[in-house]
Amino acid sequence: MPPRPDSVTTRNPATGETLDTYRRLTDDETDAALDRAAEAFEAHRQTPFAVRAEAMRRAADLLDEGAEVHGALMTREMGKPLDQAVAEARKCAWVCRYYAEHAEGFLQDEPRETDATRSFVAYEPLGPVLAVMPWNFPYWQTLRFAAPTIMAGGVGLLKHADNVLGCAEAMVDVFRQAGFDEGVFQWLNLDHEATARVIADDRVRAVTLTGSSRAGRSVGSQAGQALKPSLLELGGSDAFVVLADADLDRAVEVGVAARTQNNGQSCIAAKRFILEAPIADEYTARFVERMEALTVGDPTDPDTDLGPLAREDLRAGVHDQVERAAAEGARVLCGGTVPDGPGAYYPPTVLGGVGEGTVAFEEEIFGPVASLTVAQDQDDAVRLANATRFGLGGSVWTRSRERGERVARRIRSGAVFVNEMTKSHPNLPFGGVGDSGYGRELGRPGIRAFVNEKTVWVE
Repeated sequence: MPPRPDSVTTRNPATGETLDTYRRLTDDETDAALDRAAEAFEAHRQTPFAVRAEAMRRAADLLDEGAEVHGALMTREMGKPLDQAVAEARKCAWVCRYYAEHAEGFLQDEPRETDATRSFVAYEPLGPVLAVMPWNFPYWQTLRFAAPTIMAGGVGLLKHADNVLGCAEAMVDVFRQAGFDEGVFQWLNLDHEATARVIADDRVRAVTLTGSSRAGRSVGSQAGQALKPSLLELGGSDAFVVLADADLDRAVEVGVAARTQNNGQSCIAAKRFILEAPIADEYTARFVERMEALTVGDPTDPDTDLGPLAREDLRAGVHDQVERAAAEGARVLCGGTVPDGPGAYYPPTVLGGVGEGTVAFEEEIFGPVASLTVAQDQDDAVRLANATRFGLGGSVWTRSRERGERVARRIRSGAVFVNEMTKSHPNLPFGGVGDSGYGRELGRPGIRAFVNEKTVWVE
């Protein structure tokens, strides 16, 4: 077996240029980090909510004040258009303020009526939580775990994706500057084998992962073997359902944005477009026209709509899926070719005539590729929407709010948005069903994900 590399090099996906090299932690350094986390937890859990909240608000202020710098770092490391990257940093400030304000209320003791003199449920932090995080929203997906965990009195250990290690380092620096102890939030530069050992370590009390279904099966299994709780937010290929009475102007506009946000690399991006037959042809024509009009290019240019994919191997995977879809009978209505030149760019692509059981219907395509399928009527649209192993976030488009709500209730998914793009919000639980994972982040469930719900009976 070849020796494991002892360092990781990050590259700009828009240009291919080398950015930085980061050394992997040795086993001794990892052990020391776990000791720091365990020691910090014992002190941090005793701090009053008001003290934690003051530091968390400082972290929010730092994220807001440095949003342009943090955004530029995200864009360099994973290719996100700069305006979207800056918006992500500001959204992270929002989630920090949200939990600074609401944590104490979410975790206060809850009295229960029993035959005891007094009985209640207390919410107490479990201990250090390991977060295995992806590259596509490098700040947001980390902070939506870190803010509630730290406000609950827990501490965080971040194992970030190898191509966004500068983002990991920058987020840790924000928490240090905000006044949190060094051990409250750390990042660990580990490979897969070392990560597995950390999951099994008794000092780590819970694990959360955002990533692919394959990664979820691996991490969830490792956590289960260690008898510790896990939260998995995995892939999605949910439906963007356009019914015959939809406002097509808005459904096309939002549909294009929903498919191409973050360069098409989002678990909750619209991927399978289910079009009711009476409007299918018109929607398809208008959708393709808008996709073809998007500007692909330098993600730092304010006129750019679509930057590169995060890595060239990821682009190769997306293109392979498009080619297999075409071989299965899908029509490539626009895009579908790998451009010449540097950078991991891929054009906005639309696949028409996508049928059940095919690559473009069954698999998650993590790039700016929309799969269009025609439904005969509303019931057929619901059936097609549910004909997937995923269930993370979808949307329904109709001029009738009542109809939209009825259809939304019939779709099997962690979230369904009516006449709006699927998105995450600090006050709403976020997570999936099926191959999209289990557990919920954000809102009240997000801060209770890694606490002990302790029954206390007093006689």
